[in-house]
Amino acid sequence: MKLIVGLGNPGIEYQFTPHNLGFLAIDRMADECGVEVRNRQCHALTARASIEGKEVLLAKPETYMNLSGLAVRDLAAEQAIRPEEDLIVIYDELDLPLGKIRIRQRGSSAGHNGMKSIIGALGTQEFLRIRLGIAPEKRILKPFRKAQLKKVDEVLEVAAEAVRVILSEGPEAAMNRFNRKEKPEEPEED
Repeated sequence: MKLIVGLGNPGIEYQFTPHNLGFLAIDRMADECGVEVRNRQCHALTARASIEGKEVLLAKPETYMNLSGLAVRDLAAEQAIRPEEDLIVIYDELDLPLGKIRIRQRGSSAGHNGMKSIIGALGTQEFLRIRLGIAPEKRILKPFRKAQLKKVDEVLEVAAEAVRVILSEGPEAAMNRFNRKEKPEEPEED
């Protein structure tokens, strides 16, 4: 089984905010699988599903962002998850523009409190993460503006596709496909 965790904060006031992109990505995948993320388990809302023929547990920690590690640690222990092989964490990233994603197999928290909590609780940085860009947003706990919603919808679809590629072809294939740098546009000649 794979554990796919989206980071965010519980509560309707945070639902459509940049800091909740991880929760929104989990909701998108759950919708695509025809399941609801509503089972309470280990301080998280969860749902079992099948993605690309693999059994997954979708999870949204209810501990608030800064304590996400408590839920992830308990879910990993209960499900006998090996973080380095079976964990995918999806979260917002201020260092990427809105609409961009980056997949990494390991690394530091880079100042993200949810990731800091997970790394501390698991005692390792060795797990897959999908970072969803929110820059230049500085109001991470305020709802997205209407003008941003199309980009938000697009990045949620790309995140769901990235998970499908990770599960069907592996992390390296997903990184090669989704981490590509865009080429700058060529100037038009007169």
